[in-house]
Amino acid sequence: MTACPLCGSGSAALLFQASDRLYHTTTRDFSVVRCGGCGLVRLDPQPAPGELRRYYPEDYWFVPDQAAAGRLEEAYRRLVLRDHVRFVTRALAHGAAPGPLLDVGCGGGLFLGMMRQRGFRVVGLDFSREAAAIAFERQQVPAVCGMLERAPLAPGAFAGITMFHVLEHLYDPRSYLAAAHELLHSDGRLVVQVPNAACWQFRLLGRAWNGVDVPRHLFDFRDRDLERLLHDCGFSVVRRKYFSLRDNPAGLASSLAPSLDPMARRVRGVAESSAARLSKDLVYLALVLAALPLTALEAAFRAGSTVMIEARKR
Repeated sequence: MTACPLCGSGSAALLFQASDRLYHTTTRDFSVVRCGGCGLVRLDPQPAPGELRRYYPEDYWFVPDQAAAGRLEEAYRRLVLRDHVRFVTRALAHGAAPGPLLDVGCGGGLFLGMMRQRGFRVVGLDFSREAAAIAFERQQVPAVCGMLERAPLAPGAFAGITMFHVLEHLYDPRSYLAAAHELLHSDGRLVVQVPNAACWQFRLLGRAWNGVDVPRHLFDFRDRDLERLLHDCGFSVVRRKYFSLRDNPAGLASSLAPSLDPMARRVRGVAESSAARLSKDLVYLALVLAALPLTALEAAFRAGSTVMIEARKR
């Protein structure tokens, strides 16, 4: 048992064992434990870097195609991403710092493309060379391939940095937050989003909760865990948001019916006709819409399945 990276405790209790129920990249079971000191949930032992890379499909990001289902999926993603765009736009207005917006883990760059269309200067960063290339080609977003702590970026140069569903994938989340602290302007804003292990969905569904995403999620943060980590890295929390139109209802739908998840079907290479693909996407969309009331209710009680935090440098 390794020491907890948040509090240093060497004690932890096994919660359950689980495998990759979404993308089926492995049949291996992994142990998910809860720290006996602070309660942080994590994989233990964590897979080695060479092994972990095998659990990330090559097309682990959204790239629309020109089929009817692809156009429908892109229109849907643009609709639900407005939630993120509004939150980040307000954060940048709070800070009013000079410089561009950096999105860490930008994937295909759809979010940054939407921010660019609203007049913001933007830069993307992703560990995948293919994702960075797609962000540039499809969204006209300049993107860097690399890790944040080693990226060729100037200290204090950014008005804002976003990390949507990044920290839970990292062996050392502190290193990214420390790098963000250095790269941000003194009045810049950091926006971080992670699955919230203090949500009702995790309590109800346990290992079936999509937010666990074994084995890609090395940590399952609660909101309090993330706030402690931000404080330790020199940030103060400005505001929190427990509902994401993009993530919360879709996460519940994928928890209940992972075989219908559109990206999971694409990643697994499920053979289906255009009509079958469109039909499955519509059934999945209906399930997402049905999940809206519960996910909105849990968020109203500050127990949403994601938490998005705006933070500033202390």
